[in-house]
Amino acid sequence: MKLRLPLVVLGICTMAGVQPVMAAEAGYPNKPIRVIVGFPPAGAADIFARMVGQKLTDAWGQTVVVDNRPGAGSTIGSEIAANSAPDGYTLMVVSASYSTSAGLYKNLKYDAVKSFIPITMIASNPNTLLAHPSVPANTVKELIAAGKASPGKLTMGSAGTGSITHLAGELFTNMAGIRVTHVPYKGGGPNLNALLGGQIQITIASVPASLGHVKAGRVKALGVTSVKRSPVLPAVPTIAESGVSGYEAKNWYGILAPAGTPGPLVDKLNRQINQILGAPDFAAAIARQGAEVEGGTSEEFRKYLVAEIAKWSKVIRDAGLKVQ
Repeated sequence: MKLRLPLVVLGICTMAGVQPVMAAEAGYPNKPIRVIVGFPPAGAADIFARMVGQKLTDAWGQTVVVDNRPGAGSTIGSEIAANSAPDGYTLMVVSASYSTSAGLYKNLKYDAVKSFIPITMIASNPNTLLAHPSVPANTVKELIAAGKASPGKLTMGSAGTGSITHLAGELFTNMAGIRVTHVPYKGGGPNLNALLGGQIQITIASVPASLGHVKAGRVKALGVTSVKRSPVLPAVPTIAESGVSGYEAKNWYGILAPAGTPGPLVDKLNRQINQILGAPDFAAAIARQGAEVEGGTSEEFRKYLVAEIAKWSKVIRDAGLKVQ
């Protein structure tokens, strides 16, 4: 009996720990859920957060409140989320900038991997390598040839130093073996306006933002940054198939929960959100935003996130970028 007693006690303690978690899952959610977004309203991350939030509200009958906490490349919102109670009632929608910020900001008060548990990816959309009509290049190969012929002469704009468009440009020029002059702007809108006005020669911008200008002939789309062609720009080849093998720099969006959130709640959130993503009407709504549904398991998202952080951290190191 003396040998068996610890096992019995252990079993009782284990069940005592399991039962509250199971009860919490069964009753979840029984109050409003907060979804933090590290960007202002009306951006893609905010739009996707509200789309998923409304569907969760419809499915569970509990209000999902989007809490916009913009600033410092979404790191302000990330810190707030990381310090929130891990009870399933605080989530965070992040974008590709979450993985770039991990390598760009040196004094973050959270760990981009350890402070969160990935729930699932929501969607992704490619960027486009654009050129002003005056640029004597109509393909990626012609642009690379021009860049090699006159190192540093091409001016390449971005939405700001360290932005995903900047890093996508750094990755492109590094893999293509060319040197350009980087011109940072304060946001994607000013950057695209500078290209339209001819103040810069090339840039990388999101497909949704640039689509109208491409179709109107105001800018030239030389290539898309995804591994496959964009359904809304089927005639535009990928940069990878245009001679820069292995190149990819897409925007992506996903949902995280604070580290310590019980596994059963993570699983429940993952199942419900993937069910939402799999609905034809939701996929169609995502497509209207110039994106496509992703989904998948928590572990798949974790592996992707780790790979993205490593990828962009290397680009940042190679480019010698620093944020004070």
